[in-house]
Amino acid sequence: MNNPEKRKAVVLLSGGLDSSTCLAMALQQGYETYALSFQYGQRHTIELDAAANIAVKQGAAKHVIANIDLRGFGGSALTDDIPVPKGRTESEMDVEIPVTYVPARNTIFLSYALAWAEVLKAYDIFIGVNAMDYSGYPDCRPEYIRSYEQMANLATKSGVSGEKVTIHAPLIDMTKAEIIQKGLSLGVDYSLTTSCYDPDEKGASCGQCDACKLRLKGFRENGIIDPIKYIT
Repeated sequence: MNNPEKRKAVVLLSGGLDSSTCLAMALQQGYETYALSFQYGQRHTIELDAAANIAVKQGAAKHVIANIDLRGFGGSALTDDIPVPKGRTESEMDVEIPVTYVPARNTIFLSYALAWAEVLKAYDIFIGVNAMDYSGYPDCRPEYIRSYEQMANLATKSGVSGEKVTIHAPLIDMTKAEIIQKGLSLGVDYSLTTSCYDPDEKGASCGQCDACKLRLKGFRENGIIDPIKYIT
């Protein structure tokens, strides 16, 4: 049920570790949260099941899965017949933007979030991008978030009417270990999340793609075991 006394916020929710923590942070700040996920032609939809479970578990007011199809463009290991890189070191991750980058994905996702926010009369959007432990994606950088926010306030009825939209990226300067620590303090159940780019048919994570390796590093640095299943 909607709470007229609470500010509303749209939260991009992939079903992964970062976005689940971001949702918990928005809730901690007192927002009534509206979770938005995407069926965009990605390699697997296990993450959408995770997002649905997380939205319910954490108490989102509503969860919507938007259907778009980026497979028509391809150009990414997540939307095309391109192998997912495995076994890369952190230094190798820093060399170039990897093929798991989906062209303009965050711009597309934020645009959908912005549209829904206008309908909801919500002026806050949360996105779990991170510029520390990440795979070099250009749309995860602080300057990108600032620029998108500026554009959003030029391009919307609410923005030009004086109700400014704020794009929140609370994880932007946090390491994966810090994100996990924060999430645990907020009661995030990481056993419900999935981060893997290339899980098996039962949803077990590969443990070797960039996302898995960064996730495992974060849990290891906290001295705890990642609660999800990995391919043995």
